Amino acid sequence: MERFELAVIGGGPAGLAAALEARQNGIERIILFERERELGGILQQCVHSGFGLHLFKEELTGPEYAERFIESVRQSDIVCKTDTTVLEISGDRTVKAVNAADGFMEIGADALILATGCRERTREAIGIPGDRPAGIFTAGSAQRFMNLEGYRIGKRAVILGSGDVGLIMARRLTLEGSEVAAVVEAMPAPSGLNRNVIQCLDDFGIPLLLSHTVISTIGKERLEGVRIAQVDSRMQPIAGTESLIPCDALLVSVGLIPENELALQAGISTHEDSHGLAVDERMQTDAEGIFACGNAVSIHSLADYVTVQGRLAGRSAASFILDRRGRTELEPMYQDGRHTAK
Repeated sequence: MERFELAVIGGGPAGLAAALEARQNGIERIILFERERELGGILQQCVHSGFGLHLFKEELTGPEYAERFIESVRQSDIVCKTDTTVLEISGDRTVKAVNAADGFMEIGADALILATGCRERTREAIGIPGDRPAGIFTAGSAQRFMNLEGYRIGKRAVILGSGDVGLIMARRLTLEGSEVAAVVEAMPAPSGLNRNVIQCLDDFGIPLLLSHTVISTIGKERLEGVRIAQVDSRMQPIAGTESLIPCDALLVSVGLIPENELALQAGISTHEDSHGLAVDERMQTDAEGIFACGNAVSIHSLADYVTVQGRLAGRSAASFILDRRGRTELEPMYQDGRHTAK
């Protein structure tokens, strides 16, 4: 089993920032795992601008923002394992992973940083009735299909949820020649940033239907339409307000959930309500030497904030490793029978 001082799981903005910060704070043997083919995480599919305003005082696209950190990693001696799936972590900071080039790997580390990001809530998670036709996507998967894979996902779309990803995809679909019939939001106010409401909906004349939700889908092989209805203060559909919107694509943008299955398997505590990892002020979990940052801890509205938290986790992990090393080096001083090293 190969040993490193620090292992970082996740090569998005949090993991990249954490690895670089730890390196700058004296940690030399660092390995970073990323399941995608390239570093950058979700930023690689976010081709819109709006990143970096806080950290760099510039307006960057997602790939441009990611490249600032990826280039620094390339110029460092941090070992990067992309296209690699982490199968398991343990409380003693052992990582089991696999990829096509190396096969099965077992890595030991003095400290771990979990920067595993988040996943989207699906249509099934919110219980929309109907068959399972083609044409129903989470907003993030639609973004990936369009921006990275080059697919057109539909000619006429409805978007459920007015979070930032849903709003941005309304604009993206329009720019690619698709019609966005409506953005449907169950709450009485949009949940995304006001600037995105203006730039992504108002500027393109896309309707925003507040206090509405999708109550069912129509179509078997391919989506043919959705039924919507107004909702009351308890988020229940109001009888008699139903209407049909013909469409061949439905994008579901109804929230994000921290991606923490690895941590749960290792018995690391999460918050029951948000599913985010429970951490202290140093970003350390309740497992000694295992730290967490980014959307694995809580959902952030800006990548800049994710980066700031990643840097804190990197500094804290570096401090933990150096303190541990110092204690180990001091142990021979206490082997004369008068003291016992702790």
